Amino acid sequence: MTRKTIPEAQSHSRSTPRLRPEQPGTAVQLPAPRQRGAVSLEECLSARRSCRIFTDDPVGLADLSQLLWAAQGVTGVGGLRTAPSAGASYPLETYVCAARVDGLPAGIYHYDPDSHALKLLFRGDRRRSLVRGACNQNCVAGAAAAIVLTAVYRRLQAEFGPGATRLTHLEAGHAMQNVCLQATALGLGVIGLGRIDEAALRNALRLPERHEPVSVVIVGRKWM
Repeated sequence: MTRKTIPEAQSHSRSTPRLRPEQPGTAVQLPAPRQRGAVSLEECLSARRSCRIFTDDPVGLADLSQLLWAAQGVTGVGGLRTAPSAGASYPLETYVCAARVDGLPAGIYHYDPDSHALKLLFRGDRRRSLVRGACNQNCVAGAAAAIVLTAVYRRLQAEFGPGATRLTHLEAGHAMQNVCLQATALGLGVIGLGRIDEAALRNALRLPERHEPVSVVIVGRKWM
């Protein structure tokens, strides 16, 4: 039986506009996510594999938009999202370390699901610091972008008490898998990293107080 592969053509980066956020706090409106694709869920589940070797080619802004929507995008009335959340509390915050995203300057960004936009926190390629935050996993240095999920546990603690941490980590797992499947549909290489150095990640991203790093997903063009 011939194994089906996910085509590179699913990526849609060629029409990416050139964006130039200059100052911290600048908002970057992302392209609207697609909610219908040519690749089935079953094909993505079958084809998904961890990828640690990437080319030097950039990913498109539309691809990054799709990945962020898959992670935490709004899909329903009341702000319901792509990943389930206990009590619809949504304790996760999403950060992007962009290095080679077509049309987007290298930098650290925060994702706002409600407006489907990125806010520039600071410019510059921070992958070297991110490698330390990923316990020196050098594959991070070759990725085009990294999506970092952080937890604000207090959003669940009032209702769920000691179970808040476990429920938050389950939600992060849902979001990470969403990203991996979406990346597979786009023909991108992807891997979720659970082995992290929280203090080093906090320093690399200059995270706000109470935003605790829980996972990192890196993406890029697959080395064929």
